[in-house]
Amino acid sequence: MSTIADNIALVSARIRAAAQASQRDESSIHLLAVSKTKPAAALREAYAAGLRDFGENYLQEALGKQAELGDLPLSWHFIGPIQSNKTRAIAENFAWVHSVDRLKIAQRLSEQRPADLPPLNICIQVNVSGEASKSGCTPADLPALASAISALPRLKLRGLMAIPEPTDDRAAQDAAFAAVRRLNENLRDRLDLPTDTLSMGMSHDLEAAIAQGATWVRIGTALFGARDYGQP
Repeated sequence: MSTIADNIALVSARIRAAAQASQRDESSIHLLAVSKTKPAAALREAYAAGLRDFGENYLQEALGKQAELGDLPLSWHFIGPIQSNKTRAIAENFAWVHSVDRLKIAQRLSEQRPADLPPLNICIQVNVSGEASKSGCTPADLPALASAISALPRLKLRGLMAIPEPTDDRAAQDAAFAAVRRLNENLRDRLDLPTDTLSMGMSHDLEAAIAQGATWVRIGTALFGARDYGQP
């Protein structure tokens, strides 16, 4: 049975190969370990194998792991849907939020970010595939939302996050990720916003995401195995 360290090595090799195929610098692509539903012991094992950035979807689960792993210098990323009553804890306990999709949430994060912490890194989630079941702002609403968020104190707008409709068709994967890349370029070039981040690509499509400029790939299953949603 493969270990988490073995899996990390395999994913890192995939990232390296995708970077070479796209003539990109491998160091510009960061691996975010999506650790939702996985126990703190698994994260500790991943840390021992070299990972430092962990993405969580469920706030209470994440806070429990943070308490248990407080002896490790981990960087925590919130990547799930955000309810208004969760913003204070997110603002106080995370370095990155990848899933902001409306101004009200960004305003609350800004107001509640402690002054003694660095600005909270923000990615706007955009619903690039137009799926009714997916969170994210529409591409049409993105420029106004990005401009408003960029003006908020205690936040640092970094770029975009997207979860395109799943498909095994590489051409369709490329097209969806290219659309996200163009949206990000538009923010940077037309609105002069310093967006340097594309959070996109998961275990099944990281190669296409890297080909289209991903700077964070969010990998769960390929690192930790299938998730057991019966666990807290």
